[in-house]
Amino acid sequence: MPNTSPIEHIAVLGAGAWGSALALAALAAGRQTTLWVREADVLASIQRGGENRFLPGVALPKELRATGDLAQAAKADALLLVVPAQVLHGFAQGLAAHLRPQTPLVICAKGIEKASGKLVNETLCEAVPDCAPAILSGPSFARDVARGLPTAVTIAAEPGLAARLQTSLSSLAFRPYASDDVVGVALGGAAKNVYAIACGVVEGLGLGENARAALLARSFAELSRLGEAIGARRETLMGLSGLGDLVLTATSKSSRNFSFGAELGGGKSVADLSAPGKPLAEGVDTAPALVKRARALGVELPIAEAMADLLSGTLPLGEAVMRLMSRKLKAE
Repeated sequence: MPNTSPIEHIAVLGAGAWGSALALAALAAGRQTTLWVREADVLASIQRGGENRFLPGVALPKELRATGDLAQAAKADALLLVVPAQVLHGFAQGLAAHLRPQTPLVICAKGIEKASGKLVNETLCEAVPDCAPAILSGPSFARDVARGLPTAVTIAAEPGLAARLQTSLSSLAFRPYASDDVVGVALGGAAKNVYAIACGVVEGLGLGENARAALLARSFAELSRLGEAIGARRETLMGLSGLGDLVLTATSKSSRNFSFGAELGGGKSVADLSAPGKPLAEGVDTAPALVKRARALGVELPIAEAMADLLSGTLPLGEAVMRLMSRKLKAE
């Protein structure tokens, strides 16, 4: 019989808002939990008073073990990698020296590597070829998870590992659904950030709810086309880690990517919005990588292409909408 017993010790590597929220979710599920913290000041603050400046107003209990020692954290039975997609490869390479054989590595980043066009699961397997990869994704704002509000996500891995991770992280407030479609979950989590920026631009330009609804629907059509070409299952993209995450991220001002797009549509520059200290909008780097991957497969993504050109400065803001609205008429 497959082993579905809970994994006892989970380490979360990365103590930003999302990493801290996932650590709280693991604690709530009854797991021994370690949080690896890169920033010395954040580590000191957590150890001193249970506070993290990346998640203000949320108390981190003493049961949560915080450490700055990566080698020590890597001794856990499963590792949740909560680092940005653009640094995942280098981080995983550095982590490899500390890993025990077949330690589950759960990617909790959403994006596509800009330089290579690789999905996060492909990036991880390239950096750590003999790893046991998994990915956690879905419609989930860190603050809601940290506050214990109801949240459902997808965990994708080979079936036995997905079931164990599902059991290990499940609680009354945090409900993981298991999947073996790693590619679909990775693609859905990455692409939705690009389309969230586009919906934010519509908001910032004041184009109305009709325009945003139309853009959201056509964005999902693009995602579905690319998913089919890349080997993702349609039911995955129709689920939490595809449509569910897209709807949340592309309609809420709590979304970093939607807010980025709204400010861009309101007249701010990409440089100003990407300055040090500003919230990370993953869709900025994902847009050109998504387009690159799609072109290699012969898939047309007009909305993503417009966003990539807009973000690179080659397409003026006022012309982005005109480009999309003046496309050749066709059946839906």
